[in-house]
Amino acid sequence: MYGSDRAGDDAERTAFRKTEKKYKLYYENSKSTKKKKQPKQVDLSEVLDFKSISESFNQNGELPPGVVHVNCGFDRPIFGLENRPGFYFIPGSLTLDEQCTWIRESLTNFPQPPNRTNHNVIYGPISNLFVAAKEGKVFVEEERSDNGLDSEPSASVSNGDSHRWKFYEEDIARARGKTCKTVPASVLLRKLRWSTLGLQFDWSNVGIHSSELCCVFTS
Repeated sequence: MYGSDRAGDDAERTAFRKTEKKYKLYYENSKSTKKKKQPKQVDLSEVLDFKSISESFNQNGELPPGVVHVNCGFDRPIFGLENRPGFYFIPGSLTLDEQCTWIRESLTNFPQPPNRTNHNVIYGPISNLFVAAKEGKVFVEEERSDNGLDSEPSASVSNGDSHRWKFYEEDIARARGKTCKTVPASVLLRKLRWSTLGLQFDWSNVGIHSSELCCVFTS
């Protein structure tokens, strides 16, 4: 599964990246720097709308080509794809309250170290990102020294080299903005794409860190 068949992994990765590139958000080229960038239209004709599929099936039992209804004695319809064995979609499987719970966990708990996120490669582990964003904090990169910007930073992380990143109040960060790299916590939160739960996979060395098991799913 992990690196056992490198040729197969590379082929899957290439297919994934092709799809990612196809549906990535691009902007129209504009010569004017003052004009607001307009997003390019994305062709979604090959995207499956499971809400529409579910509604159509409930109304008249019809399904689009390639989509099948799976009979397994469940109390609601389950759909699969003919060319993707093992893939199942269960519409309405989570209540609204359950959806809100998992959204909240995804923003507050799942990104907490030692869980890895898409930010680790640049900023290292980031603690309490959601709280920092709510408080309007700014992430500041500074050279490692005994003295920080203030005596009590709200959070500190190290990226393993001669620099470290810390959350600070906006006014303090603004004072050092010309000499240090800064990024608002709200921007980091908005760009949070994924968190790895359980065994932490190291994509650089293609291995699993069994010592970094974290985050137990709630019941």
